[in-house]
Amino acid sequence: MPGRGGGERLRSAKGRRLASTRWLARHIGDPYVQRAQKEGYRSRAAYKLLEIDEKHGLLRPGRRVLDLGSAPGGWLQVAVRRAARVVGVDLAEVAPVDGAMVLQGDIFDAEIAPRLLAALGGQADVLLSDVAPAATGRRSVDRLRAEAIGEAVLALLPALLAPGGSLVLKLLRGADSALTAEARRQFRQARLLRPRATHRESSEIYLVATGYRPHAPGQEAEPGDL
Repeated sequence: MPGRGGGERLRSAKGRRLASTRWLARHIGDPYVQRAQKEGYRSRAAYKLLEIDEKHGLLRPGRRVLDLGSAPGGWLQVAVRRAARVVGVDLAEVAPVDGAMVLQGDIFDAEIAPRLLAALGGQADVLLSDVAPAATGRRSVDRLRAEAIGEAVLALLPALLAPGGSLVLKLLRGADSALTAEARRQFRQARLLRPRATHRESSEIYLVATGYRPHAPGQEAEPGDL
């Protein structure tokens, strides 16, 4: 009935407004948001990478860093302060970050890899991926989408990551088991870390892997690499 449908739309709109209000209140009162504003970082996510780097020492002078899913640029800001050459890529346009080169494009487009390698001057020593699917609110769907993105990022490693290199990959709980097992096959070490800056209700977690082995047992070498 028209009246019932209109009521559902009104309730839906009201629910969205309430959710937006709650998000805004939480965002404004978030200590990491306040700290980011004070210290000049574009997002609270910068503190996730800072904690990861403090524990694992991935970003060092002289290293080449590739940041997948760079918007709004918080991870780029951290990387340029700690490494030598930094290149980022995102579907969205990213405001310039001093010390970094940012390309606009789809990281899963076959044509983007050569552009990234040319900008970086070779394969990355550290590959960062903070890429996440748009949330649907349905955990099973979000988990499957996150797992698909994680698998796609791992598939890019032979082209983009130098032997011995490191990976930081955002995952969601439930999508971490299979991807962690795969990473442990391709890297000397792989572990999961949930930074303190992660929202309490978020299911995100980060895979941190070091010592990339592009031709580990079970992997096929590219022709001419033997």
